[in-house]
Amino acid sequence: MAEYVGALDQGTTSTRFMVFDHNGEVVSSYQEEHRQIFPQPGWVEHDAAEIWDRSRLVIARGLERGGLRAADLVAVGITNQRETVVVWERATGDPIYNAIVWQDTRTAALCDELASQGGSDRFRPKTGLPLATYFSGPKVAWLLDHIEGARGRADAGELLFGTIDSWLLWNLTGGPSGGRHLTDVTNASRTLLMDLSTVDWDDELLAAVGVPRAMLPEIRPSSEIYGRAVDPLEGVPIAGILGDQQAALFGQVCFDVGEAKNTYGTGCFMLLNTGATPVASQNGLLTTVAYQIGGQPAMYALEGSIAIAGALVQWLRDNLEIIESAGEVEALARSVDDNGGVYFVPAFSGLFAPHWRSDARGVIAGLTRFVTKGHLARAALEATAFQTREVLDAMNLDSGVDLASLKVDGGMVYNELLMQFQADQLGVPVMRPVVAETTALGTAYAAGLAVGYWDGLDDLRANWGLDTRWDPNSSGPRREAQFAQWKKAVSRTLGWV
Repeated sequence: MAEYVGALDQGTTSTRFMVFDHNGEVVSSYQEEHRQIFPQPGWVEHDAAEIWDRSRLVIARGLERGGLRAADLVAVGITNQRETVVVWERATGDPIYNAIVWQDTRTAALCDELASQGGSDRFRPKTGLPLATYFSGPKVAWLLDHIEGARGRADAGELLFGTIDSWLLWNLTGGPSGGRHLTDVTNASRTLLMDLSTVDWDDELLAAVGVPRAMLPEIRPSSEIYGRAVDPLEGVPIAGILGDQQAALFGQVCFDVGEAKNTYGTGCFMLLNTGATPVASQNGLLTTVAYQIGGQPAMYALEGSIAIAGALVQWLRDNLEIIESAGEVEALARSVDDNGGVYFVPAFSGLFAPHWRSDARGVIAGLTRFVTKGHLARAALEATAFQTREVLDAMNLDSGVDLASLKVDGGMVYNELLMQFQADQLGVPVMRPVVAETTALGTAYAAGLAVGYWDGLDDLRANWGLDTRWDPNSSGPRREAQFAQWKKAVSRTLGWV
């Protein structure tokens, strides 16, 4: 008898398959990294075929590690790095080019061209998004214009476009042999091609950006049965899709207006549930779809997106080689009492929320001969907390409600030094749940709801449990002085390109 729910969590640096029980506890997990491809400065790519191979591998090994078979699962959900795009052949399933990753900046000229005819907020009334290299639609247009013959083939219906969720769903449900070409509302809301109010593709946006409707997936709710899987999940319903940050919001059971979470992963993403009506941001945040359950109305969120968080620790490891593993960064940062006057602004791909400046580049400010690698490590961790403070300040202004606490999740929340500094900077408690990998849990919840494994949202709320709470212990003047120095460092990054 089927007893569990599975989640395929396809992230920026790795793919993981997790199995959860009815209490939302982890039964089994398996994870594999994939290559990061950097053809030239500002370009970031993934091999979509490699991601599909890794997905099959982690599913098989995740089941094996738990002593499970596909038949033990009532449903599987998919969660994904959101704005990364794949274009592939309908007939063969072969990608026409590498996946272009959300961090990639090659569409800067196209975004500037689009903005010249109405400003960077030209599409914001319909999409909730500024014109930025972050989003999916311009990446698709770039592929169609730079791969020989691609635009004509797309117009003829020979090519399919999808964010990673669509790519995985299509393959999991048969690929060229009947694969379902769908996406959910959360991923569609990140393309610059969907109207937030109608929750559908918009012909004016498609024409302006240059993406043919013939290649688009159908937009569906985040929780419903999309189809049944083939091997290695033979016969299991695929029943949940959520972009990774919306999945974390769902996994943190932020179902009430005013509830918020922050995920600390490759990037850092704070979402605030604003209910069934989109809230336009006046302070540099994104308006996005939070989730949609079956035939119910879509729910919306304000989001603050930060491009570089955990990726900065990887940079210390891989590029500067001052640590051998990401886990070493906390001990290195604790080897000094403070940041030594150093502020690190990791604008490697420009600055996202609340600045939206693609002309920014990374800066390490305040260097003296006193500074050691310990100070650099501490400044790198503090950068994530400062960026989150900027986003929270904007969110408080937009929502008119000061958050009383912040739920946190993702790989970096096990860094105790960072979490304490985060509470100090925000001046509110920071709370980590028992299951901190809430991205996978959230899409498992969506899939389980669709097949009746959980009865409703109250079932999910009952599963949330507090693991650790950090209360602020820094004085207001010290906090504000540190933040003022951070903002000064940010000013040095602007207009670099």
